[in-house]
Amino acid sequence: MIRLGNSCGWTVRGLKLALGFVALSASRVSGQWVTTYEQFYQQASHNWEFRDRYQAADRLFNAFDFGHAILYETLWRKPNAPASELEQKKYNLLTRKVLVSPPRVPLEEAAIEIEYARLAPEAKQMFDWAHILHRQIYDVWADESLPIGRKDAEISRLIAYYKTRRDLAFSSRPKSMELMQEQPYSLAFRKQYPKFNGLIWAYHWLQIGLYEPLILGKTSEQRQAGVRATLARFWQMLDNPTQTMPYQMPMTAAVAPEFSRRYEEAAIIFDNLHSMHDVVSDILANDNVPRNRKRAELMRAARLYRDDTSYVMPVDAWRTMAHHMGIENMGGPAVGFLTAQATPSVTYGAVMTHDEQTGEMTGFKYGQATGGEHAGMQQGVKPDSGSGKVAEMDHSKMNMPVKNDSSGARPDSMPGMDHGVVPGQAQGDTTGAEGQRMESMLQLYMNMLADPVIARRMMADTATRRMMQDIMETLPTERRLQMERMLREATPSSRAPAKPRHAPRATAKPATKSKPADPHGGHQMPAPKPPR
Repeated sequence: MIRLGNSCGWTVRGLKLALGFVALSASRVSGQWVTTYEQFYQQASHNWEFRDRYQAADRLFNAFDFGHAILYETLWRKPNAPASELEQKKYNLLTRKVLVSPPRVPLEEAAIEIEYARLAPEAKQMFDWAHILHRQIYDVWADESLPIGRKDAEISRLIAYYKTRRDLAFSSRPKSMELMQEQPYSLAFRKQYPKFNGLIWAYHWLQIGLYEPLILGKTSEQRQAGVRATLARFWQMLDNPTQTMPYQMPMTAAVAPEFSRRYEEAAIIFDNLHSMHDVVSDILANDNVPRNRKRAELMRAARLYRDDTSYVMPVDAWRTMAHHMGIENMGGPAVGFLTAQATPSVTYGAVMTHDEQTGEMTGFKYGQATGGEHAGMQQGVKPDSGSGKVAEMDHSKMNMPVKNDSSGARPDSMPGMDHGVVPGQAQGDTTGAEGQRMESMLQLYMNMLADPVIARRMMADTATRRMMQDIMETLPTERRLQMERMLREATPSSRAPAKPRHAPRATAKPATKSKPADPHGGHQMPAPKPPR
């Protein structure tokens, strides 16, 4: 049964029926009595604006829901299946079919994860409730009729509405990575299924990263272009798994800094949400958790992620931790990026240790650094015998050789990266805030046009092409000519004309096309630049 915002309450008969149905379903697993129930959107004029204005992104989120559901159902129903069941069969289904042609409307995940929903309906409802908050915030920023002040007020109202469900709401206090990565069952999923794990992290990167172009865009056209660019970056992450995927769980404070600054509570909630997604996968994937103990561990994790006291760290420490983990290890920034992806500075799936009070990185529990400011950090650093905590290290003075990688990830990251420079950041612009924004947006377009896959998609959209032509009219001659050349190269009509009709022609061969299942067939990632 569904509660339609504040105007529709529960009937006694309807509540009894709902509770009876849930209890009956749950009893087939372990006899537990479950009283959780579904609740719908907060009523608002902006509901479903995002679906109307950003259909491609909205449909991808529907596909993400399918991906999470099929993952949990497979882990629970097929505990003895080979790794290829997820790493190949289900991964290919998602990346070649579901993501390419995603559902047009949100899915009822219980119809996909039937057995998992019976095992842990409370955890499922926690995810569903947080996903509703995600979507309603997208709606607010997609509504062009709302002024900025009204948007902020609406999001405050949505967060308050979300927190009314104490049985489902994730804590709005940041949880340390110990809860996610240092439990007895931790890391099982990323080690056994690195490709699927990277796909889930790419999902989470887009879910939080897409707020940035919506907030930073000054006009509807800029927001549309920014969202398209961020979507294109997501697709690039799938080009060469796991090398082009996030190496660490994307943190909202790093991937979406403006959103996190503006809506701190929501950013923390979403980090806790994504962290628990990893925990559920680990519990289901770890054979050391007996099957008859899976539900108990899931319920423990759910309780800890809802309370405001367990594994809590200060907000400033949460921000510091996100910075020290490295945006380059999380898939890179969601806006203002360069054509080439950021090069990770740690091995895939590495587990960093952090001071719980300051958030500063203190070492590695699993994996190791491969470059940048993380170079020289040791794997498995032992705690300081006096304090019981890992001794703090001065990152600026470390220059130790990198150890052999024991994580199984590809150790081909680039040493010597300067993490103080954000990829795509405009350099040398002193024309004021508005000029800096314009230069950043222009640089973004130039970077996008330099990538043949992104350029073809942009040029296929008439509104984007017209907007860029309008922008070019205001540019200095040199920049305008450069953009005109790039536009011509990206436009199919700019190809060489066909030979005269009277010229002898060989029998035309059909053009070679990529398979429909692979949206990036033939796309070659640019080679990384050598370290400076």
